[in-house]
Amino acid sequence: MLQSRRNLALACSLSALAGYVDGIGYLHLGGLFVSFMSGNSTRLGVTLAEGHWEHALEALGLIVLFVGGAAAGSLIVLSRLPHRQPLILLAEALLLAGAALAYAFGLPNLAVAAIVLAMGLENAVFQIDGGAGLGLTYMTGALVKVGQFAAAALTGGARWAWLPNLSLWAALVIGALLGALAYRWINLAAIWFAAAIAFALSLLVVATARQID
Repeated sequence: MLQSRRNLALACSLSALAGYVDGIGYLHLGGLFVSFMSGNSTRLGVTLAEGHWEHALEALGLIVLFVGGAAAGSLIVLSRLPHRQPLILLAEALLLAGAALAYAFGLPNLAVAAIVLAMGLENAVFQIDGGAGLGLTYMTGALVKVGQFAAAALTGGARWAWLPNLSLWAALVIGALLGALAYRWINLAAIWFAAAIAFALSLLVVATARQID
């Protein structure tokens, strides 16, 4: 899936976008995530143990929204519609634009909900025929593969097979850095930039459309 330059460039762009959005969400929510549900799941368990029911419900709500977004993306994939990849990206762009509008109209909670749905949706971009696809908004799996491929390289395997997954991780970190800076500048209005990038990527995918590796 990451063997072609097109797919690797798109995956890194989307990971950077996810990092950007998650950096914004993390600062806005005070330590919760809009795309990293492992972190929210840990937070859910800890807050339940501490008896902080309101915080636990907040973490659970984010998880449910993310799953809903992932399901919506999978429905687009399974629909067999043409141009499913750009359709997913366009839906993501619309959700992010809706989030920015909700914030502009004084509805930050609605904005966060739309952002989380968009992040869940993004993970279906590389889903093929109902498969699991490629995680773009979380990097634990990518880092595991970096270690595995690095070990393989040290024992005679492909020398640079670890590099694509490391690139995904680096893209997410850079995106998070930019998202944090943007949030400190203009708060949730920074989501407008994410919406514009998602829309631009949908156009680029149409322009470079071919069978996904």
